[in-house]
Amino acid sequence: MSFINLREKIVQVKIVYYGPGRGGKTSNLEYINRKFSKQIQSEMVSLKTHGDRTLFFDFLPFDMGKIKGYELKIQLYTVPGQVKYNATRKLVLKGVDGLVFVADAQEAMREKNIRSLNQLHENLKEYKESIFKIPLVMQYNKVDLRDQGIPILPTSVLEQDLNSKLKVPYFEASALTGYNVPETLKKIISLTVVSVQKKLL
Repeated sequence: MSFINLREKIVQVKIVYYGPGRGGKTSNLEYINRKFSKQIQSEMVSLKTHGDRTLFFDFLPFDMGKIKGYELKIQLYTVPGQVKYNATRKLVLKGVDGLVFVADAQEAMREKNIRSLNQLHENLKEYKESIFKIPLVMQYNKVDLRDQGIPILPTSVLEQDLNSKLKVPYFEASALTGYNVPETLKKIISLTVVSVQKKLL
């Protein structure tokens, strides 16, 4: 649930990038950090776990203005991807308002994507949140590897595996080149803002 500061009229919104290890969550945030450096109000904090990273920074949204007289502040987080850090992942999900699921489009990652999404579903339940109700955007990352001859799952297969029941917006993307990274971010911000507005009514 978004944090609302009534005195200063600020709504703080938390968006988490979730997905399998090495799928591109960190690369998404690093690209956003570079591309929108003027809107970023704090240092990017990187908490390194052995062989994995959790990132977090405050993000000042663009062209959002105020909602119901409240200023909007957005915090972007990633979770560590490796399965053994599930306790940390769970912790990062606490109070989440919106989610980007970063799936790795490589054929070799198909099972890991599905397992990671199922785990997200379970982790949200612990906070009495439903994956079917929370603002969520799918990102099918690493599609640029197709040009290097690496087998990539067709989007239709990724959609069938991960989005046939959820039916949320999705983007093919490349976090390294930035392809559809800003579009993914803008979509999850707009979905999350609509959801927060309803809570402010």
